[in-house]
Amino acid sequence: MPSSFNRWLDLALPNALHLTEIFVIALVLNRLLRAVTNLVIKQASAPGRPAQLREQQTRTLAGVLYGAGSKVVWVVALLTAVREFHIDITPALTLAGLASLAVGFGAQTLVRDVITGIYIVLEDQYIVGDTIQFGDYIGRVEHLTLRRTVIRDARGALVTIANGEIRTVSNLNRDWSQAFVDVSLAPESPIEKTMQALESAAAALRGDPAWSQTLVDGPRILGVQSFDRSSSTVRLQVRTAPTRQDEVARELRRRIQVEFQKQGIPTASVHRIELAGVAHSSQEAAQADAGS
Repeated sequence: MPSSFNRWLDLALPNALHLTEIFVIALVLNRLLRAVTNLVIKQASAPGRPAQLREQQTRTLAGVLYGAGSKVVWVVALLTAVREFHIDITPALTLAGLASLAVGFGAQTLVRDVITGIYIVLEDQYIVGDTIQFGDYIGRVEHLTLRRTVIRDARGALVTIANGEIRTVSNLNRDWSQAFVDVSLAPESPIEKTMQALESAAAALRGDPAWSQTLVDGPRILGVQSFDRSSSTVRLQVRTAPTRQDEVARELRRRIQVEFQKQGIPTASVHRIELAGVAHSSQEAAQADAGS
């Protein structure tokens, strides 16, 4: 009996030591994996909501990466431990490989979406609350995951876009936005007086406390954009806080119109309208009237 016990002990002790080593190595690898994935997290450097959303997204990404990596570590540790009991795992590995291959072919689109979503978060292309333009769609990002982006467009509709479909995206919410305001003038408008009126309207907008907070630069008069016999066009440029360019441009146009009316400066008007096919039909009608 003692000899049998000693023989069993001699066989079990090395296996127990090997299993302990595998367990300890798996724990160490998990700790290292946790430390590495924590490097992905971007701590909020400001109390604002965008910074907090950025931190939340990177924490979610770090959790996903850690969860996937941890599962791989424990699966490898389990397979290594099974071999200590002299169990042939080749059939199981072959079956798992075939299953993974089949799932991989069926989930190519999903994998592409997730990989693109990881790049979107890591590269900080946009976050929830940003206004983006993708193809024909433009709207505010309402929801963002590793698989899809949901935006609300101008109609109020929620548009769901698979991240894998996003190749080129314009973020309209970063740093500043820009607008150009073109003013068409009548040929008889005195250009110097017009420039002074435009500068007065621009200075009034800059000096208005209700609008100055939305301005980043300008409005600035760039000069005459084009001119011909019927009209001339003067262009102004204004840079605003993100997504505020449309309302600032509308307010600038209103102030320009008021200033022009105050100083009696005429704007361009339509002198002639040509419609294809109308001239010939009118001639025939005139001939018919003359004949009658």
